[in-house]
Amino acid sequence: MGRKLDPTNTVKRGPGRKSRKQKGAETELAKFITDAALLPIERAAKKEKKKKETMAQESDDDDDDDDEEEDEDGGDKEKKSDADSDEEDTVQANMDEMDAFRLPDAEECEKESIIPLDLKTIYQRIKDNVDVLCNFSTKREVGKERSEYISLLKKDLCTYYSYNNFLIEKLMDLFPLSELVDFLEANEIQRPVTIRTNTLKTRRRDLAQALINRGVNLDPLGKWSKVGLVIYDSSVPVGATPEYLSGQYMLQGASSFLPVMALSPQEGELVLDMSSAPGGKTTYIAQLMRNTGMIVANDANADRLKSVVGNVHRLGVTNTVICNYDGRQFPKVMSGFDRVLLDAPCSGTGVIAKDPAVKTSKDEADIQRSAHLQKELILSAIDSVNAESSSGGYLVYCTCSIMVEENEWVVDYALKKRNVKLVPIGLDFGKEGFTRFKERRFHPTLRLTRRFYPHSHNMDGFFVAKFKKFSNVVPTATAGKGNTFSHEHMQTFIMLVNMLNMNSSSATAVTGSPEEKPSKSDKKKKTVPGKAGDLKGKPQANGTAAKKTANIKKKGKRDSPAGPKKAKIAKMDGETVQEAEAKKPAVKTADDTKASKAEKKEGSRFEKKQGKNRKATTKANGRMGKNKFRKLKNMLRKKGGE
Repeated sequence: MGRKLDPTNTVKRGPGRKSRKQKGAETELAKFITDAALLPIERAAKKEKKKKETMAQESDDDDDDDDEEEDEDGGDKEKKSDADSDEEDTVQANMDEMDAFRLPDAEECEKESIIPLDLKTIYQRIKDNVDVLCNFSTKREVGKERSEYISLLKKDLCTYYSYNNFLIEKLMDLFPLSELVDFLEANEIQRPVTIRTNTLKTRRRDLAQALINRGVNLDPLGKWSKVGLVIYDSSVPVGATPEYLSGQYMLQGASSFLPVMALSPQEGELVLDMSSAPGGKTTYIAQLMRNTGMIVANDANADRLKSVVGNVHRLGVTNTVICNYDGRQFPKVMSGFDRVLLDAPCSGTGVIAKDPAVKTSKDEADIQRSAHLQKELILSAIDSVNAESSSGGYLVYCTCSIMVEENEWVVDYALKKRNVKLVPIGLDFGKEGFTRFKERRFHPTLRLTRRFYPHSHNMDGFFVAKFKKFSNVVPTATAGKGNTFSHEHMQTFIMLVNMLNMNSSSATAVTGSPEEKPSKSDKKKKTVPGKAGDLKGKPQANGTAAKKTANIKKKGKRDSPAGPKKAKIAKMDGETVQEAEAKKPAVKTADDTKASKAEKKEGSRFEKKQGKNRKATTKANGRMGKNKFRKLKNMLRKKGGE
């Protein structure tokens, strides 16, 4: 067995056998060769060698002399050391005074506007400014306010990291100052490349071994994922290996694993991916369902669906139907899904490392536009879920944004508008969602949502929320008001009823005058003989109608509600009156003509108009309908019992 060589152990060894022989030969030869026979170069080398030997001897003598002097001067050095320490303390104090952060004055600001500072100086000023703001009471400059430090920090951050003023203000509201710089730094670094193993075709262990053999340096993604691999470097293009082309893995960001894991689809279910392009989440759902059940992969952009089709075929997914509809109208197309995944389109403030254009291209209008679209989509997604599903009834909402307007605000809106509740997403990491942000207050269950940041979790910024739908009924505004009927509302309601009763009594007193009563009786007298004579003249056509009218008039005395039959009878009454008047040759008076015109108008109206007229008469008389009165009565009794 040979010796094990340790490269860290550098032991100085002596000359070998050959070198010793060579040296001996040179010394023997030097005895016979004089300096005159040497070449000029050889003479110079010999002189240099002698100088080195003499220098080495002198250094040894100096070391001995120094040891003696140190013993003599030991007492003097101790005296000097005390003085040196005092000098060092004063120097350190002066350095601290110089290191204390000071805000630039007006002259310095003018110079900066003409000649900008270099980035190193700006970065150092950012660090010093953040340090002062974190310990403002102890480190601030006398006479300076916090707002001045904040405005300078904003300006420096915009200059150094190339953000617009709007986005920096949003991020400063979102993060503590100590964490803000970490977030901005993390956005300057690309996230590691991650891949997802397709368990429909291979296992993670086999795939990792195959890629290592091809020169790929990789590791498992983490304990939370059983299919993820992170790639550090590769000697081959990861998106063109035979394993990739055969569908054994999918290039997918680590944050895109999270919503599918939260959805947790079961075998044999009906699942909707409302915004599916480019197909990473859809194929992950299919692999968790083991190609059973059915997945509907929808996207509003037809061009992006081409990538979904390609990935579905490459990865061997066979249970997916791909469609192109606007997600806001999808419940009209199809509903009744066990689970729905909505990866809503957003502003992209969580993926700045992938798309640096977000730094300067986003403003308040873009955020509000995205939030409005997300609210429409989340209501549509909830309406697509079947609350009565035996195994599901779940919706997962996620975005690649970190803005509160696109995340907690949208989720809180959905909780108010639909019969849903938030449930845990099933992941043991991530930061809780906000239940309060600035002046806004959200539902307390929003702490069940999760936020993921690049500087904390080394993945793209992401937000995930999971809903459970407990009723298919869509709540309306009236139902919501009825549910929140307070004691104060009841008192005002009673006052309104009393006023209505007073109005109705006064209305009956006014309408009960002796002049109007004979006009009604005259009308009745005119219509009744007309009907009788007409029916006798045409017994075949109108005989049955006459019987019906007689019977229905008797029933009309009861409390039966006005229905379509009465409207038809009124129409027939008008026709019979017209026929009777056409047969009568007698001269009509002015009152008769007015009455006949009114009857003609009533006879020519349709059923819906008849209903409207009847309701209008009750309103005109100031009376309440019987059903409303009964409801009010029951409500008052219940409140009185309580």
